[in-house]
Amino acid sequence: MAQNEFEIIKYDCRFFKGSVPCTPNKLYSKICGDCDLYSPISTRILIIKLGALGDVIRSTPLVVYFKNTYPGCHITWLTMTPEILLVDEIDVILPFNLQSMIYLDGHEYDIAVNLDKEAEVCILLEKLKAKLKFGFNWNNNHIDAATPASTHKLLTGIFDSYSKNNKKSYQEEIFEICQAKFSNEPYLLPLDKKYFNKWEMLRIEAGVRKIIGLNTGCGKRWQTRLWSFDYWVELINLLKSNNFFPVLLGGPDEDETNKKLNSITSSYYPGTYSLSEFIAIVAHCDLIVTAVSMMMHIAIGLQKPLILFNNIFNKNEFELYGRGVILEPSTGCDCYYGNNCVRDRHCMLDITPEMTYKAIMDNT
Repeated sequence: MAQNEFEIIKYDCRFFKGSVPCTPNKLYSKICGDCDLYSPISTRILIIKLGALGDVIRSTPLVVYFKNTYPGCHITWLTMTPEILLVDEIDVILPFNLQSMIYLDGHEYDIAVNLDKEAEVCILLEKLKAKLKFGFNWNNNHIDAATPASTHKLLTGIFDSYSKNNKKSYQEEIFEICQAKFSNEPYLLPLDKKYFNKWEMLRIEAGVRKIIGLNTGCGKRWQTRLWSFDYWVELINLLKSNNFFPVLLGGPDEDETNKKLNSITSSYYPGTYSLSEFIAIVAHCDLIVTAVSMMMHIAIGLQKPLILFNNIFNKNEFELYGRGVILEPSTGCDCYYGNNCVRDRHCMLDITPEMTYKAIMDNT
């Protein structure tokens, strides 16, 4: 290539990679300067949301918003859980490691958003080259709001009284951080067609019956969310006697419980699988019953009706998009964001199998 031929390279094209051929070149032998797929980047946007998985999933409506607001934008996402992000919708997905720090140091962005409050990413936002910075940054040896729009979310994380009085959903809060208004932008969740087709067997097994996914765990962090084993048995028996097809769901932490439930009730238990395959199994369910957990976000991402058990969190935080209901203890809960119940009778016992079954009936 002669020296002046470098002038044809479209460095601002969203397909440009530099180190390897771009997709149009690889698939269609396209060359810059004579490529009808040339797509100039209008706005470079960086989103920082490291984890956990559920929090990353419920932050993806921002991608929908940015792509609608800035046609032709290029989106980079820094995370510790890259496997949960939809690669077709996000241009660059970076794991949180040294190589990514070097990469970010060499780039400039029009908009950079940090949704996490860990010191290292707040410092990172402070040092990044970006025209607009939203979220949480670092100032005088402490976390700070990058703009006044982040103050509300900062205060609800610092003071329980602010958190308890919050009336905004998580989505409303992160959109407010970006000086935008949440308009029911959906979650983006990857669904592997190979695994989805594999688990068509669930629909065959259920026949005409509605498939009710029962997520029996709640994660290890806040065990005060856990529903009674005996209640799961009662609910399963109610479902089976009324021509529903209950399916036990969970990860390795729930495997022992689900095997016991399977043994007692003969309900269907597929076992434990990779995250991609687990999502595909859930995709075949007609409704999900779960405590606040990653399962909640998977169900919302798959647009499934949801019966959500909640006790220790502010229910206003959860956006169900009009699909399903939140069930809470009638006597309230004394363990706000707590992992030790202070009552003699656990408040989760207020959420009965009969109440849960009625909610299932009302939402299927």
